[in-house]
Amino acid sequence: MLDSGLPETERAKLAQEAKGQIESGGTLKEENNWGLRKMAYEIQRRTEADYRWYRFEASTELLDSLDHNLKIADGVLRFRVFKVDPAAPSIVPPAAGASGPPRERVAAPAAAPVPAAVPAAAPAAAPAADSAPAPDEAGAGDEESGDSAGDAAE
Repeated sequence: MLDSGLPETERAKLAQEAKGQIESGGTLKEENNWGLRKMAYEIQRRTEADYRWYRFEASTELLDSLDHNLKIADGVLRFRVFKVDPAAPSIVPPAAGASGPPRERVAAPAAAPVPAAVPAAAPAAAPAADSAPAPDEAGAGDEESGDSAGDAAE
């Protein structure tokens, strides 16, 4: 993820340096320029970054060198190196501006299944009512207890 505040030529230079380092000591399999995208959260007061993605094979020494150079490079906001199964499919970048699939929180109010859920809960409450004392018995118990809420109101 490159700093979107840099001119395009500087971002291209950073990407080319990383690509050159990969090609000099490893094998570059794929390269994708995802372009400027909004980040999930701010990094160094930036809300956008220029996303670049590389799939490559490299030795441990090259990974260490690449890690060091990307850490100290001005203009690199974040980077990640993952070990991936060679048979795993490549990542396809999402369309720019795509919001992705709707979240459950957003979709739930539109469906409004609340009335259907209330009757489903009622049968579960019915067996509990059978085991509890009848309403007449519950009222009689309150009157016998002496200091009830009804006595305080008199």
